[in-house]
Amino acid sequence: MKYCPCCKDDLELRRLDGVERQVCCNSECDFVVWDNPVPVVAGLVTYQDKLLLARNSAWPEGMFSLITGYLERHESPQAAIEREVKEETGLDVTQVDFIGHYPFVAKNQIIMAFATKAQGELCLNDEISEIELINPADIRHKDFGKLVLTAQIIHEWLQVFESG
Repeated sequence: MKYCPCCKDDLELRRLDGVERQVCCNSECDFVVWDNPVPVVAGLVTYQDKLLLARNSAWPEGMFSLITGYLERHESPQAAIEREVKEETGLDVTQVDFIGHYPFVAKNQIIMAFATKAQGELCLNDEISEIELINPADIRHKDFGKLVLTAQIIHEWLQVFESG
């Protein structure tokens, strides 16, 4: 960003709260580019006693991950993952359990991950090109390649799932 969206003056780098930030040059304008992370929800969906992984239509074949989406204004994270699962798979979420939160620095996101149980008739939207259903006992051997965060979330879920 080069210009202030409030007053259209130039932005400059200035140290603020111990961090270099873009700040409006106009002394009467208090605009700061805070660059806070964007909240995203991710769901490890259990469907028909199997774990559902999805391949985004833009991804190469063989690359599967969790159901994900952005948290919308005035929406709780739980409602967001219920909505995303419904939009992307057509399934109705019947249970939501928090797994953890994870910084995804590469995209300036904070991921809030949930284990969900879902039921209904599977109906993929345009965003998802295919799904993979895996027995929970077999997920530990799945190679997620460069999707390191997906593997981490599933690993942490497995620790709770297998102990409980």
